[in-house]
Amino acid sequence: MIWKKLGLVFDVAKNKPEWLKSHTMMPLALELENVIRIYYTGRHQDGRSRISFFDVDKVDPRKIIYIHDSPLLEVGAVGTFDDCGTVGTCVVKHKGLIYLYYNGYNVRNTVPWSNSIGLAVSSDGGKSFTKKFEGPVMDRSILDPYFTISPCIIIENNNWHMWYTSGTGWIPIDKRVEPVYNIKYAKSKDGIIWIRDNEIAIDQSNREECVARATILKSGDSLKMWFIYRGSRDFRDGIDSYRIGYADGNITKPTEWSRDDEKSGINPGPELFDNHMQAYPNVISIGGKLLLFYNGNNFGQNGIACAIDTLEL
Repeated sequence: MIWKKLGLVFDVAKNKPEWLKSHTMMPLALELENVIRIYYTGRHQDGRSRISFFDVDKVDPRKIIYIHDSPLLEVGAVGTFDDCGTVGTCVVKHKGLIYLYYNGYNVRNTVPWSNSIGLAVSSDGGKSFTKKFEGPVMDRSILDPYFTISPCIIIENNNWHMWYTSGTGWIPIDKRVEPVYNIKYAKSKDGIIWIRDNEIAIDQSNREECVARATILKSGDSLKMWFIYRGSRDFRDGIDSYRIGYADGNITKPTEWSRDDEKSGINPGPELFDNHMQAYPNVISIGGKLLLFYNGNNFGQNGIACAIDTLEL
């Protein structure tokens, strides 16, 4: 698979709404009747993350149709899991509703932050969302002692499958601590109560590698996963920065994956916006064609990019 880059489809310098201070992280593509809706997470003028969206043309995703002028969710009440920010990570259509799973985070003392997974629901086609609960649907536990973030969810025969990022610890790097993590699997019957058996889907190749933020396409029983991986020594636009990885799997064995990062089909540069980093991939199939939305350098500081592959699933 070889992706053809279309460049930045949302350029922060040109399209920034008034509420947005910087960045458009974590693109989430949702196919609607006439447009592709792209949810993203930006840094509000108060410095805390919020979720919003813009719409692009289904034929030419470089053509922006609409830019929403405000955040969709506010931060939580003081003391709740998302009182310092919300980060969108997954959207799922279910029985006429749209489920938005998001990371809520708190600033901490011994480490920079802690994260949990929250849920908001839309009944108007994804224009607005209401938090389902004041607390998270997935938090730290005896099996995930550090943090849980960034779910990717597929519903199959009334079974909900989740691949999520689980913290495996914090390691000291240059007088600070950095998080390390892998991708685990959980299951549910309703998308709210999740059963975890400490099953790893994509593991770290070494103690300092981080793997996270799966995006998965299903064709029959076959699964295709794109995800991100990085090192821990120099990952903020350095030699250890995020890259996009790839793995093949099967829905009947959701924790068994064959990883082959060369098959991701995309590499940094030569464009300046992604010559150091490629992060937070989200793949969607539109009319038999695959679109990849992702962030470039500095975790989406410049905007959201798109690439296309005409190979059918």
